[in-house]
Amino acid sequence: MELGNKLKNARTSASYTQEQAAELLGVSRQTISNWENDKTYPDIVSVIKMSDVYNISLDLLLKEDKKMSSYVSYLEESTNVVKSKKRLLKLLEVGIYLAVWSLALLMFWLGTQPDDAMGYSLLVFYLVLPVVTLNVSLFIGLDSGWGKGKWLMSLFFGVMYMLAGYGTFSLANMKSFHKFNSPEFGMIIPGLIISLTGMGIGSAIGYFSGRK
Repeated sequence: MELGNKLKNARTSASYTQEQAAELLGVSRQTISNWENDKTYPDIVSVIKMSDVYNISLDLLLKEDKKMSSYVSYLEESTNVVKSKKRLLKLLEVGIYLAVWSLALLMFWLGTQPDDAMGYSLLVFYLVLPVVTLNVSLFIGLDSGWGKGKWLMSLFFGVMYMLAGYGTFSLANMKSFHKFNSPEFGMIIPGLIISLTGMGIGSAIGYFSGRK
């Protein structure tokens, strides 16, 4: 049996009209009709909703036969596309931060004179890095693709904040006085706090907007 017929039989067995089913599933009646006539395929989230609304198990609804193989392939392809998009989004979020972080260090070594040290410090450590960390962390908090592991990213941002100071002023000091300075691990805390704040805001927005 084709998927459309399975969906139609499940709906009629549950004594729902297309209009009633559409309202319960949050789609249009035309969408229900298209699914039942095999004009379009429902996504996996809609299939799960139909399983609940029609009170039928996913196993019965999606039990594969030869005619169902095209839909199963569609679901596999859709899932792979979603996973690829999530990976790309993660790379983009981290990449933006790393690009700004790298540019900040390049500015110090290529375009900063000794008299500019105070201005650079105020610009980078009190404006640029905090703002970028907050915003990128906010988007990570909104992005459900990170899962609970997103909170570990706050430690990453804290360490990167510390390394920004170590790779600029500390390194310049070591170069000038020919001595080794240990990283100031206390510098992790500002980056950590800013990141946790951004992720907290992003998670809250996602929660109250129904994205999670």
